[in-house]
Amino acid sequence: MSFSVLGLGDELLKTLVEQGYTQPTPIQIEAIPAVLSQRDVMAVAHTGTGKTAAFALPMLQLLSGGLSPKPQSVRALVITPTRELAAQVASSVQTYSQQMNTRCGTAFGGVRIEPQIAQLQVGVDVLVATPGRLLDLYQQQALNFTQLEILVLDEADRMLELGFIDDIRRIQSLLPKQRQTLMFSATFSEQIKSLAKGMLNNPLLIEVAATTRSLDSIKQLIHPVDKKRKSELLIHLLKQHKWSQALVFSGTKHGADSLVIQLENAGISAVSIHANRTQHARTHALDDFKNGDVNVLVATDIAARGIDINQLPCVFNFDLPYVAEDYVHRIGRTGRAGSSGLAISFFSEDETKQLLAIERLIGHKFTHESIPGFAPSTNTKTSAAPKLSPSKKPVAPADDDEYGNFEPDPKSQYKGQSQKPRGRRSR
Repeated sequence: MSFSVLGLGDELLKTLVEQGYTQPTPIQIEAIPAVLSQRDVMAVAHTGTGKTAAFALPMLQLLSGGLSPKPQSVRALVITPTRELAAQVASSVQTYSQQMNTRCGTAFGGVRIEPQIAQLQVGVDVLVATPGRLLDLYQQQALNFTQLEILVLDEADRMLELGFIDDIRRIQSLLPKQRQTLMFSATFSEQIKSLAKGMLNNPLLIEVAATTRSLDSIKQLIHPVDKKRKSELLIHLLKQHKWSQALVFSGTKHGADSLVIQLENAGISAVSIHANRTQHARTHALDDFKNGDVNVLVATDIAARGIDINQLPCVFNFDLPYVAEDYVHRIGRTGRAGSSGLAISFFSEDETKQLLAIERLIGHKFTHESIPGFAPSTNTKTSAAPKLSPSKKPVAPADDDEYGNFEPDPKSQYKGQSQKPRGRRSR
């Protein structure tokens, strides 16, 4: 199937061709016609399934035939849980609308509010915002919602995890009742159902293929290792296999910063991104990583749904996530757009509950592969997964309040992954 049969206009179709989009993903096939019919939509879609285009393309099509926004007005509002995701969605909207006369703005914290107020003075067709900054702008009378036609809640489950429910309810009370509402979430929990019931009008429920289908292009490995030797193992693998880029997920902000120091001391260029860093520092770190100025980005889960890097060869779970669904979002940073990917997880004995929860979620058990010289001092292999009550789910620590070509060893389990020579680059 091609995009041409989904009801999109010529301007959007031309842009999709220029961007190399050939066939729509399952979520796009189902969501685009539904949104174009102006129905409310509740879509359950995991990262890497093309959900941004699934709502952005038909949203732009619907806006193309309407009146221009008045000063301080917004015609479509996209709410995201993190600044990184807001910037990523806005970038996608701007790319898709390059053949159209559409103004897109962003609004998120961590940066000066004055430029955001200035962009709203002339009005915008699409505003991509985080909840807190959006309410700040409204309270300062910098924007109004009298022209609002479309509301999109992106990563709704993540917004609930980060405690934005009160802000979302407050925003809902400010919006016109006559509007189209689209909600995209990785899960369809009771909380999500409750939120959808109060915000959407007779929505069409769309569910894409199961979680494991979206991970088929990603090779997943588990390496047991003593907790104190994880950084040593990471340095060993990075130096041995010379990946051009690697994204490493740490369980805590302090752990991310500490790991960067250890990597730099080992001669590996690295930078961290987490909630305690300023927005300027976070943006600079992402740019350096995307541009290849640093080889390793160490991140907390703030980046699990906000990084889109083409051909990212490898993702590491230095610490297993405390929420099983975050594993899917983390490793979904690799193996995107039809390319193959590699996800390596380090496992220490104290992470057994997290590992069992991940295995239940993805529907299969991992084979544990010890790296020679790094086998743990105790037997960390787990038995059949026991049933865990909600009260026994792992709890995140208080610190993590986030929001020539290289030829691998023929016997290596990494054979076939994207590998390039890597010298240390200056930061």
